[in-house]
Order: sequence, then C-alpha cells, then structure tokens
Amino acid sequence: MTEPPKTAMDLMNRGPVVPVVVIDRAVDAVPLARALLAGGVDTMEITMRTIDALDAIRSVAEHVPDMAVGAGTIVRPEQARDAISAGAAFLVSPGSTPRLLEALLEQAGPILPGAATASEVIALLEHGVTEMKFFPAAAAGGTQALRALTGPLPEVTFCPTGGIDRASSADYLALPNVACVGGSWLTPGDLVAAQAWDDITAIAADACGRTR
Repeated sequence: MTEPPKTAMDLMNRGPVVPVVVIDRAVDAVPLARALLAGGVDTMEITMRTIDALDAIRSVAEHVPDMAVGAGTIVRPEQARDAISAGAAFLVSPGSTPRLLEALLEQAGPILPGAATASEVIALLEHGVTEMKFFPAAAAGGTQALRALTGPLPEVTFCPTGGIDRASSADYLALPNVACVGGSWLTPGDLVAAQAWDDITAIAADACGRTR
C-alpha cells in the first residue's frame, strides 16, 4: 500500500499531473482509479460537483489503497468535513474565503486552496499556506501570470488547473514555481461513460511519459 501524502508538497510531488475527475456514477470510481494506476498515476481529485462524489471517494479509499484520492471543488466548509469523513486524502478548492480556508485548515491532510491573483496568494501566505492551486489557470493568464508571480512570491509553489491539456502541460511544468498540473483530459467524460478503461490507462501513461 502506498503511503498517502502527508503534506501539500508530498501531494504535488507524486506525479506531474493530478487528474481532475467528475464522477456521475459511483460504480465507475474504482475501475477508473485502477485504470489510472495502471498508467502510472497514483493521485486523483474527485470533484464535489455530483451527488455521487462522496460515495465515489469512499469507494476508492476503501478498495484502491494505492490511489491517493482527494476531493476537489470544495466551496463550502461542510464539504471539507464530509470529504475527509468519506476518506479523502487531500482537499482542493477553486478559491478561498476566510471561512472556507478556516475549514480547510481544520481538516487532517494536505490542502491546495485556490488563488488567481497576487492579493489572493498573499492572503493565503498570511495563513501559512505556501502550496496552492492556481485557478482558472488559462483564463487567469496562464504561464505568463505564473512566471510574473515567481519574482515577488518565490516561496509559493502552484498546481495550475483550468484550461490545461496535454499539449500545454509541459509549458506549465517547466516553470520553477509549478510542481504539477491538474487536468481533466486524463479522464474524458465520454470515455468514463463508455467504461473505456484501457483508453484511460493509455492517456495516463502518456501524461506520465510512460509507454505500455
């Protein structure tokens, strides 16, 4: 069994890409997690956008112990608590308010709160957060914005997410303040709906630079 990430940097160093996954049917969660693992990806973020999200997290945490499964799109304090109770190993939010950040910091496990501007980054730094999500990455200025943030805020490490695909991921990963990227391209909705697990394994292997 692979050890779950203990810190945000542990989480970000597990691999170059964290799949951002929307689960419409909890039954798909375990085979999807196994397909990603077969391609070399041992981290997945299940977004809290569907009614089956918590059941999906619970299933992966129980049945696929080598997969570090986290909860994303945390926008309300109670979602943070519910996700951890379901077995989430980490929490990701698209942004943070004082109330939401307080709830995130209260939970066990790594967190990646979202920021899109220098002021939002500094607000997180004031609470001791040095690893964060940069969202929405492409719409917020992409690699140019992240490169500009390096100078005044060199202590911050980002996981940019939003509008990133296989082609653009390398540009983000080449930046000194980027440890990994979040991407939905590893688990396209049509492939998940079709239960095309071998295809997802191939995409995961490509994202990790592996061949099968």
